[in-house]
Order: sequence, then C-alpha cells, then structure tokens
Amino acid sequence: MDIIIRADAQEVGKEAAAIMAPFIKQGRTIGLATGSSPLTTYRELIRMYESGELTFKTIQAFLLDEYVGLARDDKNSYFRTIRDEFTAHVDFVDANVHSPDSTDPDPYHAAALYEQKIIDTGVAIQLLGVGVNGHIGFNEPTSALQGPTKVQALHPQTIKDNARFFNDCIENVPTHAMTQGLGTITRAENIIMVATGEAKADAIHRIVEGPLTALCPGSVLQLHADVTIVVDEAAASKLEHADYYRTMERIRL
Repeated sequence: MDIIIRADAQEVGKEAAAIMAPFIKQGRTIGLATGSSPLTTYRELIRMYESGELTFKTIQAFLLDEYVGLARDDKNSYFRTIRDEFTAHVDFVDANVHSPDSTDPDPYHAAALYEQKIIDTGVAIQLLGVGVNGHIGFNEPTSALQGPTKVQALHPQTIKDNARFFNDCIENVPTHAMTQGLGTITRAENIIMVATGEAKADAIHRIVEGPLTALCPGSVLQLHADVTIVVDEAAASKLEHADYYRTMERIRL
C-alpha cells in the first residue's frame, strides 16, 4: 500500500489522474466512483482530454454502485451523476459506461448480472472514495470482506451524509443500493483511493493503520497488492506514520 500526501484537494486530483492516465492510454477498463472526493480527479482527467493527452472513445467503465429504484436519467442516479460530472465532458461512449440495472424488479438478479459482467470484463484500475465510517461503494460496516455485488441497506449515517443531494431531506434518500461487493472491488488489478478533508481523517487512519475488520470495510485494501491512497493534509491528519509515508514516497525507486 502506497500512501501519497498532497497539500490540498486539487493536488490530490492531479496525482490520482496521473496514476490513472497510463491505463486510459492503454485502453484498459476503469472503475469509477461518485462522491465529493473524486471530483478533482475527474476535473484533471477532463483537462487532460481537452489538451489532447487522453481519449476515452474505446474505454469501458464500471460504476461502483447505484440506488435501487432510481432510473438512469434521474438527477440523483449515480449514472446521471457520473455523466454530469465526468463522462459527458470527454469522448466516452454512453454504452461503454456500465452500472447496475437499478430499475430491475428483482434487484438481487440485477446485482448478480452486474457481478458477472465485471468478472467477464475485468477492471484494470478502480477509483475509490471513502465514507466517514470507512465504507467503500455502499459496503457498510460488517459487510463481507470477500463479498460479491449485492443489494445493501444503507447505514443511517450514509443516508444522513447523502441527504445533501436530495434537497437536504433524509426521507427522500433511497434506503437501498446495489453495490459492488468488497470481493468485487478488490479483484481490480490496481486500486486508487482518494480522500480529502478532516472529516475523512479517522476513516483513513483506520484503513491504513487500523486492524483488518469488517467494521471498517475499507480496511480490506490492506490485503490488496497494488493500492495507492492519495490524501490531502487534512485527511492525513490522524495518520501516526505520516512522516514515514512522505519519506517512502521521496525515496521510491
């Protein structure tokens, strides 16, 4: 696990985009995450596209998750969010951006189909954010560390955190989502997690320096051979070995 500490969210985004760029240039499949932390990464990837450094015409992408019951064109669906924040600003083909079928009357069946599609295609590099309780995707605390794509009831804290996207009304937030499982996520060849802000500091500390535990789903990344975590100074503020991580980055061969 490599830990990279940058000054602020903009620098985090530049670093993460630089890590993802070689995979995109090679035409590899990428995994995309929603939320506030990846936004600066997407802005930098858009800049690289506009400058002619990248093209996404042949890239396949898989979304981490989707709310159960929200159609793709719903303003709060994650497919729509990713489109508005990223894929519509580059030359992605909509049909190459995959998400769970959230309107399937049997979401468990839809989750199984999505899992198989990811298995068949493979993901070269997965971009992740992290929740304040350590969740990745919608894998809430006590999620199976090797579980497949699933239907997940959302933790009350997650519902509270996401209410800002639903007119600050908790009652409007869906109670369930389909999410890649922790086992699905960690099948990606490479993983990059981004986190910014003091609110994420405790989660980052637990993921990097805490025990492996289902109570902190992100701690499963300790088992993956190719993980890079890019954080700003605020998100790194509770890391006990921050100076060591800075030294390791400086002397890396």
